[in-house]
Amino acid sequence: MSNKMLGVIDATAYKPEIEDLTIHRSLAAVPFGSRYRLIDFVLSSMTNSEIESVAIFPKYSYRSLMDHIGSGKQWDLNRKKDGLFFFPSPHLHNEYDEFGSFRQFSDHIDFFLRSKQEYAVITNSHTVCNIDFQKVLSRHIENGCDITEVRKDGQSLQMYIMSTKLLLDLIQDKEKTGCKTLADVIIENQHNFTICDYEFSGYAAVIDSLANYYKHSMEMLNPAIWKEIFMKNRPILTKAKDEPPTKYGKNAVVKNSLIANGCKVEGYVENSIIFRGVHIGKDTVIKNSVVMQKTNIGENCVLENMITDKDVKVLDYSKLSGSHLEPTILRKRTIQGAMMNS
Repeated sequence: MSNKMLGVIDATAYKPEIEDLTIHRSLAAVPFGSRYRLIDFVLSSMTNSEIESVAIFPKYSYRSLMDHIGSGKQWDLNRKKDGLFFFPSPHLHNEYDEFGSFRQFSDHIDFFLRSKQEYAVITNSHTVCNIDFQKVLSRHIENGCDITEVRKDGQSLQMYIMSTKLLLDLIQDKEKTGCKTLADVIIENQHNFTICDYEFSGYAAVIDSLANYYKHSMEMLNPAIWKEIFMKNRPILTKAKDEPPTKYGKNAVVKNSLIANGCKVEGYVENSIIFRGVHIGKDTVIKNSVVMQKTNIGENCVLENMITDKDVKVLDYSKLSGSHLEPTILRKRTIQGAMMNS
């Protein structure tokens, strides 16, 4: 059954609730789990499911996403036949604001017309999971479904499988049917399609707000959840960076945390996620926080329930805190000093 599916990732989502992390990047490119981007999870799930042709449809601030994905080499998608395709929105039309917009797909209809795969998988770009789409396809075929929707605890994960022919028909007939998105087809079902649910039993988290981002980031510190996402036989792939191992000072203490490579840790870190290239100064305490790439935290600082975006600089003796329900965020390239807090 391998090589029968076409991968379609809708990366057009814009969520005002997570705007602090998406000012300079698309939601798909938001860093997660100490070294990954959100899109890595659905993209890796596709390639691990033997999908060899994947199209990404972005809309907002996608330069960072393009830089991260590149040619698709890390996902074995830099191919002469099939491979990775990047289709930015040619227009900022309002119809592109909804997931699975047929208007968005119709602007690149030639891609679908040229594709030889019998089935198509359509997903969003901001769900953290590790799913085998071959299993979903098997159930789809076995049950004679027209459309299969993947759900978790009864809630849609915005992941669908259908025949490529049906997808093409929906795109080309959008004016006749009045169905502008995949959601319209599922809800209205004017053509009486056989629509099936596939209940996903593994871990899945939709990152659509700052609170959810923080909550699900902290869940990565749970070994049981970690094992559901990061499997040896189904690895989550990401852009490779050649950086040295993390260096720990003689007085450094780390408890229940994820520390990426290229860091220098001289303070105390507990229940936190530290991305690549972070420097944590002497006598600094970091708890229950997410610290993104190349953040520099000075000496004698205290950070608790914080999210710091990339390239943040926290000066010596700063004390910053939020709460479990409302973490405080420092935007990208922010400089935060002790005098600024007084």
